[in-house]
Amino acid sequence: MKPHQFIISLLLTITVAISFAPPAWAFCGFYVAKADTKLYNKASQVAIARSGARTVLTMANDYQGEVKDFAVVVPVPTVLQKDQVRVAPPKILERLDAFSAPRLVEYFDSNPCAQNYPEALEALPVPAPRSTGAARRERNDSLGVTVEARFNVGEYDIVILSAKESGGLETWLNRNGYKIPRGAKQLLQPYIRQRMKFFVAKVNLDKFEATGYQFLRPLQISYQSPKFMLPIRLGMINATTEQDLIVYILSPKGQAEVTNYRTVKIPSDANIPLFVKQEFGSFYKSMFQTAYTREDKKVAFLEYTWDMSNCDPCSADPLNREELKEAGVFWLDNVSPENRLVPRPRVVRPPILSDNVFITRLHVRYTRNKFPEDLMFQETSNRESFQGRYILQHPFTGEMNCEMGRQYKQSLPKRYEREAQTLAKLTNWNIQEIRNKMKG
Repeated sequence: MKPHQFIISLLLTITVAISFAPPAWAFCGFYVAKADTKLYNKASQVAIARSGARTVLTMANDYQGEVKDFAVVVPVPTVLQKDQVRVAPPKILERLDAFSAPRLVEYFDSNPCAQNYPEALEALPVPAPRSTGAARRERNDSLGVTVEARFNVGEYDIVILSAKESGGLETWLNRNGYKIPRGAKQLLQPYIRQRMKFFVAKVNLDKFEATGYQFLRPLQISYQSPKFMLPIRLGMINATTEQDLIVYILSPKGQAEVTNYRTVKIPSDANIPLFVKQEFGSFYKSMFQTAYTREDKKVAFLEYTWDMSNCDPCSADPLNREELKEAGVFWLDNVSPENRLVPRPRVVRPPILSDNVFITRLHVRYTRNKFPEDLMFQETSNRESFQGRYILQHPFTGEMNCEMGRQYKQSLPKRYEREAQTLAKLTNWNIQEIRNKMKG
């Protein structure tokens, strides 16, 4: 996605702005590398903290053009006031990304002569694993556009708009300095029919310079609505290639999923050749593209889902309570009346851990023809842990002066071939080139 195009949907900028049957490895192992958003030239990120009908939405800004030309247009279900909008710390989405990224792990075979073989060849068993102060309404009857609210937050000048028809909204935006590209009118109309409002922000240059930040900080909005959705269609107006979107959903309940498209687990728990350690980024991009194509390019991939009080293996420390609050988690200090009356034993926990926050990481690669609708979500009670995890299994290289050791050595070529075949199926890489790399 290039600067000076209508980016978002929600998140971001409108430029002017094999599955394989898992092997019996337990979670854990030694963390080696992660497939975070840095793998992609333009991966939009958004965090959604949701409980009941309340949503806190954090939008990362990956805008790379002139700051004076930046603006964001986001369809929202209600009129937002100043106390519902804030700027978030720039690092918070990086922390969520690092914690939930697909990961590469290592295991090391033990001496087959020191244990009961061939059981030693088998992997370990899997463990059960609104607002104060009404703003002045400004009308432009000729265009059918109403300015429902106008305020400043940090380095951003913000207006909340409602509109009667998309042509009037498009004209208003253009007259007020928002360079809306061709095609916006058509995509704005469905939101107007749904009586949604439009959150419009652009940069106040003086305030931005005073912040001392080099890049724009994320915007965070909160609202009450039964709609649990993420508008993505506006982000497709000028898009010439597929768009990557990473969504982090934080819930006290459990895993979240997309309801109007299939949610599919990314292929995981695969043993792959050792040389992939040096090529993990290339591996993951190839593997994702292969899975994306196999699923006809119209699914949401589940890359991670876990209780945020722990991780196994950890690609980054769990977020502490203050970080979770910065990410929009608003229920951490809520205690039900009945729980206040029940004496509980004192439990000492490391300060980084927080209870009752479940994270779901979804990766959507979308185009206009494959994703004609915005993303609709639902929370579930499913608290099963899952991660995109890829395994390097190092053979034992010491002395093996026993019958079990000889059998172990004889089993290795078949194991290596299985790893080669698995890698080829996951990535569509040439099998002979894989074998050659394994020998090198």
